[in-house]
Amino acid sequence: MAHRSYRPDGEVRGSHQPAQTLTGTLVFSVCTAVLCSLQFGYGIGVINAPQKVIETHYARVLEVKMPDINVNGTADEPVPSSVTMYWSLSVSIFSLGGMVSSFFVGWIADKLGRIKAMMVVNILAVIGALLMGLAPLGQAHALVIAGRLITGFYCGLASGLVPIYVGEISPTALRGALGTMHQLAIVTGILISQVIGLDFILGSKDLWPVLLGISGIPAIIQTILLFFCPESPRFLYINLGKEEAAKQNLKRLRGEFYDPTKDIEEMKKEKEEAASEKKVSILQLIKSPNYRQPLIVSLVLHISQQFSGINGIFYYSTSIFTKAGISQPVYATIGVGVVNTIFTVVSVFLVERAGRRSLYLVGLAGMCICAIIMTIALALLSQHAWMSYLSMVAIFLFVVFFEVGPGPIPWFIVAELFSQGPRPAAMALSGCCNWTCNFIIGMCFQYIADACGPYVFIIFAVLLFGFTVFTYLKVPETKGKSFEEITAEFRKKKIATRKGLKSTEMEYLGTSTDA
Repeated sequence: MAHRSYRPDGEVRGSHQPAQTLTGTLVFSVCTAVLCSLQFGYGIGVINAPQKVIETHYARVLEVKMPDINVNGTADEPVPSSVTMYWSLSVSIFSLGGMVSSFFVGWIADKLGRIKAMMVVNILAVIGALLMGLAPLGQAHALVIAGRLITGFYCGLASGLVPIYVGEISPTALRGALGTMHQLAIVTGILISQVIGLDFILGSKDLWPVLLGISGIPAIIQTILLFFCPESPRFLYINLGKEEAAKQNLKRLRGEFYDPTKDIEEMKKEKEEAASEKKVSILQLIKSPNYRQPLIVSLVLHISQQFSGINGIFYYSTSIFTKAGISQPVYATIGVGVVNTIFTVVSVFLVERAGRRSLYLVGLAGMCICAIIMTIALALLSQHAWMSYLSMVAIFLFVVFFEVGPGPIPWFIVAELFSQGPRPAAMALSGCCNWTCNFIIGMCFQYIADACGPYVFIIFAVLLFGFTVFTYLKVPETKGKSFEEITAEFRKKKIATRKGLKSTEMEYLGTSTDA
């Protein structure tokens, strides 16, 4: 029997399954891939909840005395400097590991393929989890730091491999929605770590090694499931020249009756263009003027994600909730995590309706306004008690606006701006930029907050305003567009500012300008 699909108005579409159809294999492959992202998010959040318990264990191993806690739940003396140093290193070395390993995303993705690369890097996740889980059996501080470093190596690679794979297997009409699943898995991982890190679950003095050690479970599950996921058709055809294998995987991903001819023709043109020029390395990507405009857009989007102040909001949230009179501020902070997750789900549906550029503008502008409100509320907190509630509202809205745009979009839009040739190098460089900014914020924010007090969010408001202007002027809309259409969008923007220029900087896409 001939396969038929029906539109909502009842009209028969014909015998070929439309490209935008969600198939079981596509959903399974995306969900399997983002298990990396889930572990990434878990690694970000898991270290925070049991901080006091782990510090106490460090002190016991280092043979130093921790200060006594008074009736108000605070210490009268500072934590010993050696404990503070090892704790800070335990937290920040995760970002340092990601910063270093993200440079190798392009190499491992092209060397092994997308599926095998994810399988191999899972070895790092398991090793890191074992080191942290077995920390009480040796020098706990050294084992936790080593485990966090190796987990950071894993997450730096995973944060690049997942968007590449998901972007390459997704049909154009669903590319944004499925790309957002990476961020959804990250915030879900953070939320899970916050919940099971509570002191009556796994955040206790006896179970904190289990809390850190189970971070390797998603990697084991994913390794098994990846055997059932198809390799990226674009990688098979463009990198390996396996046309029949690419067609078979396209049918697996799009449906049995899908005609892959158009996809293969697009890949063929891209492969021919890529063959006519040298392979793009990270150094070539940086030096070549042909890639400059899209590369600047990619890097600024990743910088705006980290320098938006979202980490500062989470840093201040517990103290603000405490001042608001909430007896258990940790639950309010988990509430922020829940909002974070819910609105990431909302963005999955919005990103293909409203578009990337529109959502990014709304997100940045909304966060800018919230940062200003936050500054006013914190500055007047001592004079008006109700300002703490205004701060709480600003926190929740700030998180909402972040997840609408700046949270998910930078991770997958880079894959849309670059074709197969420069894409791995662009993802590696963008990922390294993101991890570097994350490391800078993690190391510097507390010092800046201590120096500026409640006015620290004015800095973020100014940055957010600048990022909003940049997005309005420079970032193209990529929703539902092919490489040729994105090229034309950049060309239009460039001609508007530099009339008479014969060639455009978007030739990098490897597509014909005569389309």
